[in-house]
Amino acid sequence: MRHSIKAYIHKGETHYIAECMDIAVVTQGKTLDETIANLREAVALHLEGEDLAELDLVPNPSLLITM
Repeated sequence: MRHSIKAYIHKGETHYIAECMDIAVVTQGKTLDETIANLREAVALHLEGEDLAELDLVPNPSLLITM
């Protein structure tokens, strides 16, 4: 079981872009703080109602962000 969800943030032309490697979540923001907040919200919405064990995740996994 995985304890974290890996995500990468990189600078686009006008926004920062965050993409999860373990689940199908991509988001963006004008600032790093906004991008991270959007990523947390998008991940929470994606996992809502999902059986985390089926996704090989522990309950309440952390986000591991690399830039």
